Amino acid sequence: MNKKSLIGFVVGIPLLVIVLILIIVLNEPEPEGISRGLACKSAALLLTDRESLEKMPENQSYFSKQDQSVWYTKYMDYLYANGYLDPALMPADQETAQGFLTYQEAERLAEALAPGSGTNIHVGRKNRNKRITADEWWFLFEDLKKVLDKENQIKSLDVLLYGTPSNIRPSSSWTAYTSEGAFGFEGISLDSYIDWEVKVLVKGSEIIALKEAVSDSVTYRNAWLTSDGSQTFEVHLGSVVRTFPMEASLGQTEDFTNQVADISLKRGKLSKVTMKKKKISGKVLAITDSTIEIENYGTLKFDKDFKVYRLYGQFEERSVSDILVGYDIQDFVVAHGKICAALLVREFDAKTIRVLLMNTNFQSIFHPAVTLSSQTGLILTYDGATVQVPPKAEVIIEPSDERLKNGRIVASPLEKGGSIEVNSISRSYGTPSYDGTIEIRKNPEGLLLINELYLEDYLTKVVPSEMPDSYEKEALKAQAVCARTYAYRQIQSNTYSKYGAHVDDSTRFQVYNNLPTAAKTEDAVRETYGKLLFYGDTPIAAFYFSTSCGHTTDGSVWGGDPVQFPYLEGSLLQDGGAVLNLSTNSDFEEFIKNKDYPAYDSSYPMYRWETTVTNRQLEEEITEVGSILNVTVVERGVGGIVKKLRVEGSDGVMTINGEGQVRAKLGNKYMTITKKDGSVMKNFDSLPSAYLAIDNQGVDDKNITTFHIYGGGFGHGVGMSQNGAQAMAKEGKSYEDILKFFYHGVQVCEAKQVKE
Repeated sequence: MNKKSLIGFVVGIPLLVIVLILIIVLNEPEPEGISRGLACKSAALLLTDRESLEKMPENQSYFSKQDQSVWYTKYMDYLYANGYLDPALMPADQETAQGFLTYQEAERLAEALAPGSGTNIHVGRKNRNKRITADEWWFLFEDLKKVLDKENQIKSLDVLLYGTPSNIRPSSSWTAYTSEGAFGFEGISLDSYIDWEVKVLVKGSEIIALKEAVSDSVTYRNAWLTSDGSQTFEVHLGSVVRTFPMEASLGQTEDFTNQVADISLKRGKLSKVTMKKKKISGKVLAITDSTIEIENYGTLKFDKDFKVYRLYGQFEERSVSDILVGYDIQDFVVAHGKICAALLVREFDAKTIRVLLMNTNFQSIFHPAVTLSSQTGLILTYDGATVQVPPKAEVIIEPSDERLKNGRIVASPLEKGGSIEVNSISRSYGTPSYDGTIEIRKNPEGLLLINELYLEDYLTKVVPSEMPDSYEKEALKAQAVCARTYAYRQIQSNTYSKYGAHVDDSTRFQVYNNLPTAAKTEDAVRETYGKLLFYGDTPIAAFYFSTSCGHTTDGSVWGGDPVQFPYLEGSLLQDGGAVLNLSTNSDFEEFIKNKDYPAYDSSYPMYRWETTVTNRQLEEEITEVGSILNVTVVERGVGGIVKKLRVEGSDGVMTINGEGQVRAKLGNKYMTITKKDGSVMKNFDSLPSAYLAIDNQGVDDKNITTFHIYGGGFGHGVGMSQNGAQAMAKEGKSYEDILKFFYHGVQVCEAKQVKE
């Protein structure tokens, strides 16, 4: 090689390397960025939720009309409106929203959200207008989350992704169907991760980000399968249905009809189907979060992915709370010694009810010991054994009793129609006796007593305990229908399912067997047999109370949405049921001070009442504001009931919300309540009702402020006034007339009539 060639070679090689480096640098793809719309969505959800954003008025949008329906507008509008974004620097248009966020824009947004956080982004002259990488944005987001999400509302979830609108028809736009329920996923690409396990960041019902693809192998456990006999079968996953091809290696189509199975997939392809065909059935005796006790099978654990499916009527996936204790209306799928699924196969008929019997003073559901007897003799069943007890002989059961080694003893009358006395408790009429059976269950805190009996027999002992049997027959019949409807809903609510019961016998539910039955109340129950109150095809929340102030209130009195109770509107207790505007203190005071204001129950002593209370007495219950200076009503509901009370004190101001809290906070043990007829009521810690007006009578020379309270009615004021019903019955109105007056738009019928 000559000298010139050598020099050219030496110089050329480095030049070639430089050229190649330049080509690589110039052609290197920009790092993956994040759109401004998605970044703004995540920023807005640090401060609020999607549901609130969707309520923002469209006429206040910064976007043009044609862009206002696009997913990102609500998030960016929120940031514009609250000063976190400047439309001059980040215009409200489609091109900007769909473009990539830059380092400088990320810095500005972070600073606006949490001053000082923008320094976490290294912005310089060279990168300020370059797109920020997605990873860098999400690192910044985590820093912002620590500052702004104080209540940890943003959660990280591992979910199995069932589908999106790309494979689920019909479906709502931007909706991801997952093992944890349905979520919105606006602006995020999820379609390629169907049938994957993924980690997502969520707030409420909206996915903020896809954090990680965890696995492309998934198993949908305890899924419900159906098939129409074709070459496909359906898998029911939550609220969606997926269709898969039937392959010869999997089995025959008939094997896939109405079965529970585990469905395994790899990268979206079906790899294995494991059928679970073993079923058991029996009466459910108790349910906890992790176990279920079934008659003749004992206590079994739930599988980790336990499911509940309703098979009658419209197929639907339900929850554990839909399994009713005391009923044999479901089958259970078992595998490996655990309950994999409950199949609700028959409709609930509300024929029986299970009642926890409380101790003598209704203070506890637990008993240190139990003593039973029966005039006709008893049959005790426990641990597979059956023992007869002679008439009138007492049986004493303590927690250490060997007969309880497997958890429970069931006592039944020896003769049909007999009853069981529980000698270890007392009620207002003495030793109570019960129809049906008495189940004694062992619990670490004591013994539980559960009375299982027919619902109609239960009602014969509820009605006289809730309404005097001296009342008119039609009033008692109205009470019977209310009590039956209330019990129907309580059975379904499963409040005491872990103890194997539906309700207890105290005022928390309906008072049961505190007074003896009478022929008149038994007739009222019998003559309304099976009748319930329905609004549409749903039994109503049949609230009732003792006495009105002349006006009832609506279903918002406990802080809920009145739309949930359209039949509880509140009205004046006169023919026609008009609604008075008693929202101002002056209007309500005029109404409540009129003791003769005409209403159905205006003749009853509790229709109007008065009392006085001092600030010193109130301070025993209200301790947050120092020395109380004044108490005023700041919000009234339908009928003038107090919803909010303002208490001013030497150390500050507080608000008392809700009729229950108002009654409890203003009531005290020193109080003497003077009724309309001049009689008095003492030893009553709570005010009779929250229909009240407060008159500050000033401060005396001992610096004591006295408040005079004018009130009316007894009870919460929602639904049926029992004394109002009595007055209406005296006027000749039927029980159906009474019920339709107090509960608007309802029908009185048996459950099966509604379904037909």
